[in-house]
Amino acid sequence: MSMKIAMALAATFGAGVLISTAAEARPEMVGTHVANFSPGTIVVKTNERRLYLILDDGHAVRYPVGVGKSGKQWAGTTRIDGKYRNPAWSPPAEVKRDKPSIPDVIPGGSPRNPMGVAAMTLAGGEYAIHGTNVPGSVGGFVSYGCIRMLNDDITDLYSRVSVGTTVVVTR
Repeated sequence: MSMKIAMALAATFGAGVLISTAAEARPEMVGTHVANFSPGTIVVKTNERRLYLILDDGHAVRYPVGVGKSGKQWAGTTRIDGKYRNPAWSPPAEVKRDKPSIPDVIPGGSPRNPMGVAAMTLAGGEYAIHGTNVPGSVGGFVSYGCIRMLNDDITDLYSRVSVGTTVVVTR
């Protein structure tokens, strides 16, 4: 009997370690090779599938991200124009056209909500930097143009930046 309990505890503990490892934030402090940006600027390098928060001339915090799939990528400079925790999501017209069965609104906190635990909307379009309910998609070319982060990573970045932060997206 005690062997079964020990095995059950070991399996439970092991599963907990695996689950917590997959969900852990992965920001890295790195020496920056992203030149000519002011501290506080967010730089997304689409080809690397990485987001950098510039700290100073030589350092940045780097996060893995999912970016626009083929034909959905963009480049340019914008700014954060809103910050939201557990946002509801309404699919843009293009997404609704491609996937007509998607509801018109998915409430915040729903496991089906693709925005995850937080979102920062970007000025001038329908794009955002946001969390995800599909962590395996981070690191790929997966979105309709949004920048997708692990929920723990968007929570970390969210706490470091404010409305008005400059965001530069490069290919």
